[in-house]
Amino acid sequence: MNTQQRAMEGDLSRIVAISRKEKDAVTRNDKVDDTLNGYKELFKGNDDKAIQARKNNYTHMVNTFYDLATDFYEFGWGQSFHFATRHKYESFEASIARHEMYMAHQLGLFPGMKVIDIGCGVGGPMRTIARFSGANVVGLNNNEYQIQRGKRLNENAGLSHLCSFIKADFMHVPVEDNTYDCAYQIEATCHAPDLVGLYKEVFRIVKPGGLFGGYEWIMTNKFNPEDPVEVNIKKQIELGNGLPDLVKPAEIINAAKAAGFEVITAFDVAETSELPWYLPLSSGISVTGFLHTGVGRYLTGKFTQLLELVKLAPAGSYNTNVWLQNAATYLVQGGDKQIFSPMFFLLCRKPSTD
Repeated sequence: MNTQQRAMEGDLSRIVAISRKEKDAVTRNDKVDDTLNGYKELFKGNDDKAIQARKNNYTHMVNTFYDLATDFYEFGWGQSFHFATRHKYESFEASIARHEMYMAHQLGLFPGMKVIDIGCGVGGPMRTIARFSGANVVGLNNNEYQIQRGKRLNENAGLSHLCSFIKADFMHVPVEDNTYDCAYQIEATCHAPDLVGLYKEVFRIVKPGGLFGGYEWIMTNKFNPEDPVEVNIKKQIELGNGLPDLVKPAEIINAAKAAGFEVITAFDVAETSELPWYLPLSSGISVTGFLHTGVGRYLTGKFTQLLELVKLAPAGSYNTNVWLQNAATYLVQGGDKQIFSPMFFLLCRKPSTD
C-alpha cells in the first residue's frame, strides 16, 4: 500500500468515526435533523429583531452549531478550526501552524506565562502555541463535547502539563480579576452577542500591561449593505457558521477601545496573503487538501449518505454535511469578492497601573 492509499484509508476511517461519537453527543441520537432544523429557525430573518433573537440565544445557538459541526470540521480540516494566510509553495498544514505561531510571537509568549485561549475549539491552536512558546495555555470553551475531545488530544500529544480547559461562557469567565498574563482568540469571538461586553470580560481577566490578540471575522469596508447579492452572502456565512451578526473593522476597533484596551495594531491579515485564504475550500493538491475542495466535499457527502443508509450514521448526518458544504460555498464567494475576511488581526494592551 503506497503513501496516498494509506492516507486515504486513514481519512475514510475518520469519517466512519463521525458516526461513533459518545452517546451524549447530538449526532449519536436520532434527533440530528430536528437539531439542525431548530438551528436554522434562528436564521429565518436578517432584520434587527432576528439578529437580536440570535444574540439572545447565542449560547444555545453556538453549542448546537458545534455539536453538529465539530467532527465534520476535524475530518475535513484538522484540529485547528480556522483559516490562515498562505505563501506560495507552503502546505496547508504549515500555513495553519504559522498563523498560530504568529499570534504567539506577537504576544511575546515564553515559558512560565499563563495564557487563556478564548473559544479554543478542540485545542489545535492551543497545542501549537504551547509547543512553540512553552507557555501554559488554558482553553476556554462552553461546549462539553469539544472539551472532552480536546483533553484526549492533549494527552495524545503529551501536552497535558501545558494545556488545560475551563468550561464556561466567554461572556462570564469564572476566574479572578487579573489572572492571565495574556489572552488571545482565533476566529472565536465572532460568536459573541455583545463584542464590547466580551472584550470587557477579557480586559478584566488579563493582568495590567497584558496583551490581547485576536483574529476576527469581519465584513470588509468593500461590503455594500444595499447590494442584495452581498447581503445574502453575509446572511449565508452567518447561518453556516453560527454567527449573530458580522460587523466591519471600525466596530471591532471601537469595541476594544470601549472595553478599555489600548489598540496597538489592527489590520486585515488577508491582504498580506500571497495566495487566497479560501484556496483550501476551492482547490487542493494533496489527499488531505482534496477533502477541502468542492469535489472532495461532494464525495464526503456521498460517503456520509451511504453510512446513513446502512445505519452506521444517524439520520440527518448527510443533511448536516450538505449544510456545511453550503457554508463553504459562501465563504469562498465572500473571499473572492473581498467583502469578507476571517482574519482581521487586533492586538491590544491593558493599560499598566503604574
